[in-house]
Amino acid sequence: MTKRNKIIYWIATIWLALGMVSTGIVQVIHMKEEVALFIRLGYPAYLLTMLGVWKFLGVVAVLMPKFPLLKEWAYAGFFFVMSGAVFSHLAVSDGAAEYFGPVLLLVLTLVSWYFRPASRKLVSVNL
Repeated sequence: MTKRNKIIYWIATIWLALGMVSTGIVQVIHMKEEVALFIRLGYPAYLLTMLGVWKFLGVVAVLMPKFPLLKEWAYAGFFFVMSGAVFSHLAVSDGAAEYFGPVLLLVLTLVSWYFRPASRKLVSVNL
């Protein structure tokens, strides 16, 4: 892995982790603005706790060394949650400002996944 790719990976991964932890905290503590947003999007408030905890666990999985299969699941979870957020905002015709957070985290997820080092990739065995 080149030094450039390593730098891209770590910058994207750190920003992704910070974004997921910060939104996870807001969701777990049921901040009133976040609850109102979830209700407006048509989701029950209890999903906030579940999504927040999953984000914390996903950050741990992505940052810790080894366990490449777990990392793949964490990246997939981040992708599904953030793409779901984008589509949820589309469904209620939100303005462009509402898309910024989910789209940014979606892009960071893809960049972090794409540039991850070989030691963090799932290796397939050809039989």
